[in-house]
Amino acid sequence: MTFTEVNIFGVYVAPIAPMMLVAWVILLGLRRIGDRAGLLRHVWRPSWFVLAIYVVLLGAIVLLKAAWGFACPI
Repeated sequence: MTFTEVNIFGVYVAPIAPMMLVAWVILLGLRRIGDRAGLLRHVWRPSWFVLAIYVVLLGAIVLLKAAWGFACPI
């Protein structure tokens, strides 16, 4: 399980940066679905709920990347 720097147009960035971006994009879709379904109206603190979902998504992406190694496209 090694995380190496990612080369983006000649600039090396930490491997967590693209994973954070992917988690954010997934969160945008989930939040839109949650808004349309009315889920966020039933949550006490919607902003904390969205943050918790982001952290869960990011953790899942990091764990999948660690388990799959280089086979994961993220």
